[in-house]
Amino acid sequence: MSFTAKDVQALRERTGCGMMDCKKALTEAEGNMDKAVELLREKGLAAAEKKSSRIAAEGLVLTKYDEDKRVGAIIEVNSETDFVAKNDSFRAFVEQCADTVIACDPKSVEELNGCKVPGTDSTVEELLRDKILTIGENMKIRRFERIEGVASFYIHGGGRIGVAVQFDVDPEAAKNAAFQEYAKDVAMQIAAAMPAYVNKEDVPADVIEKEKEILTAQALNEGKPANIAEKMVAGRINKYYKEVCLVEQPYIKDGDLTVAKFTEKTAAEIGSPIKIVSFVRYEKGEGLEKKSDNFAEEVASMVK
Repeated sequence: MSFTAKDVQALRERTGCGMMDCKKALTEAEGNMDKAVELLREKGLAAAEKKSSRIAAEGLVLTKYDEDKRVGAIIEVNSETDFVAKNDSFRAFVEQCADTVIACDPKSVEELNGCKVPGTDSTVEELLRDKILTIGENMKIRRFERIEGVASFYIHGGGRIGVAVQFDVDPEAAKNAAFQEYAKDVAMQIAAAMPAYVNKEDVPADVIEKEKEILTAQALNEGKPANIAEKMVAGRINKYYKEVCLVEQPYIKDGDLTVAKFTEKTAAEIGSPIKIVSFVRYEKGEGLEKKSDNFAEEVASMVK
């Protein structure tokens, strides 16, 4: 499998490694990007796979919560430009979509499109079509989650990042100001620290095995004997848990506490056990590539 200069650049962005190291890794991996990342990590050149921060698509992440029904929604709707994303009409449409998710409990975007928007005679798809014609820009409902029960929601950067967290806690205790502040802080933690799982038990076994393989190769490449490498891997796996598991992470407002300890402390304060059940973190446009026009080609095509 061959590779191009763009592949080398993509590997650099993904790992933070030097150009020559990336080129060698891709050569050794015969162009396989994932294998090249693995090789760089095994050599200790890439501390961890770096998530690309180049968010390409525009749009808005929005959250809504119906206190009476104790049902909420988090949704991402994309637009072509940031200008449209800041448009009041666009925001109002995204809110209508969130209201529809809460009211109709659709299981997919396709199902949501066919739902009637509360307070109107139109479906989501009909309203979307109308917005596209009115605003003159393509828009797309990308994803959503509906959350039932006690939950907390947080929006950062005017809709760039959205978080929804579901808790298992006594509904009356959840009205306590201490819990309300705790729940908001947990949502902010997720926005800032980007955990992938709630706790150790949620991490799939194959993910841990792959991590152990990479960490073992790193230790052996550092010249450590096999028995020492094994102990090093155990320590590094614990460090890995602290990075990817929410309850294992140091609490952002007090590094002496983990999120688990912060949860225990708040539970004692409100007189009710608290369990973080699940969370959703959306970052606007993550994983999407924006169309990039070549200006010279555009001018040439206009001349033709």
